Amino acid sequence: MIQRVSGLQRRDAPQAPVQQRVTAGGGFGAMLQQELARSQQPAQGVEFSKHAISRAQERGIEVTPDLMDQLAGSVVRAQAKGATNILAMDTEKAFIINVPNAKVITAITQEEMRENIFTNIDGAVFL
Repeated sequence: MIQRVSGLQRRDAPQAPVQQRVTAGGGFGAMLQQELARSQQPAQGVEFSKHAISRAQERGIEVTPDLMDQLAGSVVRAQAKGATNILAMDTEKAFIINVPNAKVITAITQEEMRENIFTNIDGAVFL
């Protein structure tokens, strides 16, 4: 249509029918299916917010690859149950995690767990 308005319509290059053009490169349907599949895949890992990084350092919480795997597993399990903000904890430390973003919000030690009330969470996962 733009070509007709601007007078630049090329008559020597025949256009493929719309259906053929859409399916030639995988098409919209294929792209939509790929995007849906990608969005439904579990989080590949967990990130720490700047606040959580500083809290972990202040509180002497060592972030190891094994701990990161446990936290990522917690996010996957929480996603399966539809949780959005969880408390992931073991006997020594706890983490508040925003599940949709797979982001650790804060890190807490065992001493602080005794003194705190955790609000705005809709699930708990034991590491």
